[in-house]
Amino acid sequence: MTDTTTPRNPALIPAKPRDTASLIFLIAANAVPLLGVFLAGWDVRVIVLLYWAENLVIGFYTALKLILLPMPRPSAHLAKLFFVPFFCVHFGGFCAGHGFFLMIFLKVDTSLPTGLLWAVLSLFISHGFSFVQNYLLGGEFRHVTIGHVMGLPYARIVVLHVVIIASGFFIMLFGSPLPLLVLLILGKTVLDIFLHALMHARTRTLKPQPNHA
Repeated sequence: MTDTTTPRNPALIPAKPRDTASLIFLIAANAVPLLGVFLAGWDVRVIVLLYWAENLVIGFYTALKLILLPMPRPSAHLAKLFFVPFFCVHFGGFCAGHGFFLMIFLKVDTSLPTGLLWAVLSLFISHGFSFVQNYLLGGEFRHVTIGHVMGLPYARIVVLHVVIIASGFFIMLFGSPLPLLVLLILGKTVLDIFLHALMHARTRTLKPQPNHA
């Protein structure tokens, strides 16, 4: 008889078709910076600026998740009048501080280089596809609370950007050589895939919330 009391290891949960599709979109979006490096001559500052802009995309979809999150009773939706603006202000301040750090210490130029908007759009589409496939159609909204939704983007962003900023400093010492830029993009992509799969797998192991139907 199967033991249903033992928590499943997220790493051992087989990927569903929707996971594979969202990973394909994720990989495709992360491949766009490679085109920028090879075709438009992007340096490490542009790459870091793009990954900072991804924070804003993640924040947008997190706020949307909070707005659409079912609540146990109609009156409980009033809590969103506090938590949604709170998240926007708190996460927005986090992103602003992060951006200020990049401008001062990495000397990132905030002017938009050729093709950057297309790269941001590709990330917006990738995260949007994951939002629809996993959160809405995949039913992840049934397993999460307001606190869980609000906390997820911080965990992912902190891990990713500690690696990105550390790599950025290292690459700047060598004048943004092409091989190191490619390694940065590939490393970010691999880490992004791992965190994406891990967080969605862990969400599926959570017990469904009451009345989140």
